[in-house]
Amino acid sequence: MKYINAENQVLGRLSSIVAKMIIEGEQVYVVNAEKAVIIGNPTSILNGYRTKRARGDPYHGPFFPRESEKILKRTVRGMISYKTSRGREAFKRLKVFNSIPTDLVGKEFDKIKGAENKGEAKSITLGRISELI
Repeated sequence: MKYINAENQVLGRLSSIVAKMIIEGEQVYVVNAEKAVIIGNPTSILNGYRTKRARGDPYHGPFFPRESEKILKRTVRGMISYKTSRGREAFKRLKVFNSIPTDLVGKEFDKIKGAENKGEAKSITLGRISELI
């Protein structure tokens, strides 16, 4: 089992590494999803997420989540072939939380080295996106 802290981690890089882990058969827990970062112009990123949210029919879909932990999970889902049985089994091995749950308090959380935000570019957190959608 892997425990990953998403605080100050770039969403795309974090998601691709997590997708590879769950495809390889590892159980992955991601905490602090609302503190994950998307790099770029915040207004254009927000407009993109609002467009995804407004797309489709409210009764028939496609449905796009508002909550930050579900946005992160949906991003990982886009990186695996979840329509196959192998992808569905892999997707079940992923658990994402907004904060640290009480049953994971004593665990040691890893940070992914290639996914760290260096703070050189404009960025917006998933928590802020979910507030503004």
